[in-house]
Amino acid sequence: MKIKLHKEGYPVIILVFLLLAAIVVTINVLFPTQTFIHVFLYLAGFVFYFFVVRFFRDPIRELVPDNTKIISGADGKVVVIEEVFEKEYFNEMRKQVSVFMSPTNVHVNWFPVGGNIKYFRHNHGFYFIASKPKSSDENERTTTLIETPEHKEILFRQIAGTVARRIVCYSKENKTVEQGEEMGIIKFGSRFDLFLPLDAEIKVEIGQKVTGCETLIATL
Repeated sequence: MKIKLHKEGYPVIILVFLLLAAIVVTINVLFPTQTFIHVFLYLAGFVFYFFVVRFFRDPIRELVPDNTKIISGADGKVVVIEEVFEKEYFNEMRKQVSVFMSPTNVHVNWFPVGGNIKYFRHNHGFYFIASKPKSSDENERTTTLIETPEHKEILFRQIAGTVARRIVCYSKENKTVEQGEEMGIIKFGSRFDLFLPLDAEIKVEIGQKVTGCETLIATL
């Protein structure tokens, strides 16, 4: 599997590098004699920078589009499978499947189904722990609804968490997208919610680890 760095990560990676470099220079100016503490700080800075760069990894994943199948839009762990009343768009009951992304997961998101984007909103909100149910309605989030060529409507959300403070989403109303196309990225911890028709057959279980653009979430 090929992996590259996501374009949204370069400003953060450069900024963190400059800050760490400034800290190293300052330490050496104030305390020029090298000690064990210096080595520890260098090592800690290197590990921190490694994880910052690693966070923005962008794996290249390919699939054969099939709109009878709903694929995972994110890497992570399934934390919710239940029937809920979706009040932002449908105003009716839907099956919700939620995937929680920890800071160690890939945070790129992909469109779980292809079709025409009929609805898109970026809602500002709070930053509760993304694994909690209330984060779906109260946290900073984007909501995208796609109508498939078979006239099925699938709604999904990117949700910011306690650490995440910025959602990048490439959804635009009236834009046509393909299943598995890159949708965006959430920076530093988050959640991905899917709202499916009640007759959708769920193929995952609570606690299951899923891979974006690969794991089958449900069939229509």
